[in-house]
Amino acid sequence: MAFGLAAPTITRGRWFFKLDCRGRRWFGGEDIGNRRATDGLAIWEGSVSILLNPVTAPDDSKISLSVFFPCYNEEANVVRTTEEALKACRQYCSDFEIIIVNDGSKDRTAERADELAAKYEEVSAVHNNPNLGYGGALQRGFAESTKEWIFYTDGDGQFDFQEIGKLIPLLGECDIVSAYRLDRKDSALRKLNGWCWTTLVNIVFGLWLKDIDCAFKIFPRRLFEQIELHSMGALIDTEILAKAKYLGYRIAQIGVHHYARTAGEQTGANIGVILRAFKELFQLRSHIRKTVKLNKA
Repeated sequence: MAFGLAAPTITRGRWFFKLDCRGRRWFGGEDIGNRRATDGLAIWEGSVSILLNPVTAPDDSKISLSVFFPCYNEEANVVRTTEEALKACRQYCSDFEIIIVNDGSKDRTAERADELAAKYEEVSAVHNNPNLGYGGALQRGFAESTKEWIFYTDGDGQFDFQEIGKLIPLLGECDIVSAYRLDRKDSALRKLNGWCWTTLVNIVFGLWLKDIDCAFKIFPRRLFEQIELHSMGALIDTEILAKAKYLGYRIAQIGVHHYARTAGEQTGANIGVILRAFKELFQLRSHIRKTVKLNKA
């Protein structure tokens, strides 16, 4: 995989936000007129474009989809999450696979995942030993995916897989769908941290997304043939979306429901993870700027 091997064509970006039947501006974007969107849909056309082999919009009844979710100590959730994914994929896809990424769990997640893989032909389980962290688990999932489109979420069961049906039709208007959480079911501190982080990322990379780290996204697999991922931690979503924007991919947003965790323990909010993410953020900005300069030279 490689990132930034070809010189980009510079174009002016436009920001659209479909809010209600009247249409409104958001962040100074262009007025879209009378377009109707009940849940809110935003599409960002990247300010730097390099669309090699543009993504073809799928027929939503025939989408080829890889679904994966990282699991760390999720023995109480992995069976339910996998079976809900199966139900949704059978409804919305004719060609799909489900990949459980066990990221060095210390409980019986690995055993449960292998049992599911043996029971369902559409399911496979892969194991990171030792634990690679959230970014490493996502990288493993992207590398294992074989279908035309890739959907990922978390293995803790805090999303409704049926809402994949809200994302798939948007692929006729965009290349990537990055959902945002409606009524996020997390502590006030986590929500504040999330808002601050998203705001900082938006300023640094000019993304203006509502929820950078929402684990409910669809990407075209070819994106991961064009970029090389480095983040092993919490910066992974930012790295993917920032590089996708640089390459000219159109990113849409739509709200999905978020539910309280019913089992297991939440991870990822410790100070070490947060500090490493800040360090990686500015390293990523420097890397992208250097790549842009090299391509212009």
